Amino acid sequence: MNFYKCVRLALLGTVALASCNKGPRTAANPGKYSSTTNLEYNTEKGMTVASYKGTPNGPGLVFIEGGRTVLGSQEEDVTNMHDNLERTVTIASFYMDEAEVANIHWLEYLHFIRTDSTEEFYKAALPDTTVWARDLSFNDPYVDYYLRYPGFRYFPVVGVSWLQADDYCTWRTSVVNASLANGSDNGGSKKGGGLFGRKKKADAAAEGGNAGVGDSKNRVAIENGNVLPNYRLPTEAEWEYAAQALVGAQEVGNENQEVKRIYPWDGNSTRNAYGRKMGQFLANFKRGRGDYAGIAGSLNDGAMITEQVYAYPPNDYGLYNMAGNVNEWVQDVYRPLSFQDVEDLNPFRRNGVQDPADKYDKKGYQSLIDDHVRVFKGGSWRDVAYYLSPGTRRFMAEDSATATIGFRCAMINAGSNK
Repeated sequence: MNFYKCVRLALLGTVALASCNKGPRTAANPGKYSSTTNLEYNTEKGMTVASYKGTPNGPGLVFIEGGRTVLGSQEEDVTNMHDNLERTVTIASFYMDEAEVANIHWLEYLHFIRTDSTEEFYKAALPDTTVWARDLSFNDPYVDYYLRYPGFRYFPVVGVSWLQADDYCTWRTSVVNASLANGSDNGGSKKGGGLFGRKKKADAAAEGGNAGVGDSKNRVAIENGNVLPNYRLPTEAEWEYAAQALVGAQEVGNENQEVKRIYPWDGNSTRNAYGRKMGQFLANFKRGRGDYAGIAGSLNDGAMITEQVYAYPPNDYGLYNMAGNVNEWVQDVYRPLSFQDVEDLNPFRRNGVQDPADKYDKKGYQSLIDDHVRVFKGGSWRDVAYYLSPGTRRFMAEDSATATIGFRCAMINAGSNK
C-alpha cells in the first residue's frame, strides 16, 4: 500500500493499517497498531505492549550458538556402561556461565537469604564442608577454611547437592531480575521480603501468584521484557554440547562436521600442544595413582585439590573448566537408556517419562537408580583423564554432595534462534 493511499484512509477516519508501518514487524518494532485487528496498542482499550530492545545481558553468561552435533562418548567405554552411545541431535542456542559458581558467589547467596528467608532454609543452604574430611587423610583444614577463607574466594563451591544448586538458580533469577526491574544493582533483596518463606502463601497469591518473575516484593511481569529468563542448571545435552565447543573447529560455510574432539580442546593429549605454554596441562585432574599435581619445581596441573575457576584456558565458547577441576551437576535424571529414549531436538531426561523407576530394583539393593538420582559431568581434580571427555557421565543422589562436584548455571536464549 503506497503512502498516498495510507493518507487517504487516515483522512477518511480509518485507523492506520499495519501495512502503513515501515518494514516488517519485529519484537522490537511491533508498530503502533495490531497487524491483525488494527486496534491501537497502549491505549485505554488496547493491549499494553512494552518497549523491547532485546534480552538484557545476564551477569556471568556466555552465548552458546546452537546447532547439530553428535553427542555420546568419544572414548573407549572402559566402564562398560554403554549409557551414552553416539547419536545426532540439535541443540538450540542458549547461555551458560563462563565459569563454575565460586565460593564467593555462594557466600553472597548465604548473605542474602540469611536476611530474607527462614532460618531452616538458611541452614539447608549451607554447603556440607565435611565432604573434605577423610578418615585416612589430613584434609581437616579444608573443612574449616575452604568455603570462607578469602584466598579460596574464586575456587569452585563444593559440598553442594543438586537440590541446593537448583535453589541457588531460583534465588539468582529473582535477585538479578529485581535489580534489572528497579534499575539498580543492589541485589533486589530487602529485609523481610521473603523469597524462600518469610511471606505467607496467601500473601504471595494475592500479589500475583506465578504471573511474574521475582520475589513477592519485586514481582515483575514477563511481558515487560526488562527481565531475564530463569537461571537454571543446564541439561546434560546442553552441557555436553558446550563442552565440545566444536564451533572453534568448524570451517565457515562447511555444513559437514568433519572434526571431533575427545576433550574440550583439539588433539588427543591433555597437554597444550602450541605456543609458549606447550606441554602444560589444560585441565586440573589426577594424572595417576597418587599424582595430583606433579613434583615441586615442575608441577603438572599445579593443583593438589581444586583450582581457581579461571585457572586454565577456556574452550572455544569462552567457557572455563569444562573438563576437570570439579564435576558439574546437570538437570537430567539418570537413566542408562537416555540416549535412545530422548528426542533429537533439545534432548532432556525428566522424571516419570518412559523407563520408570519401578523397573529398577533399588529396594532389593540390585540398583542405585530411581527418580532422585541426577547426572554429573566433566571430571574433577580427583578423577583420571578418562572422565574429562564430555561424553562420559555418572550419577548421584540429588540430595548428596562431595568435594568433587560443583555446578554452573544456564539460560534459554529467549526470542531468537541465533
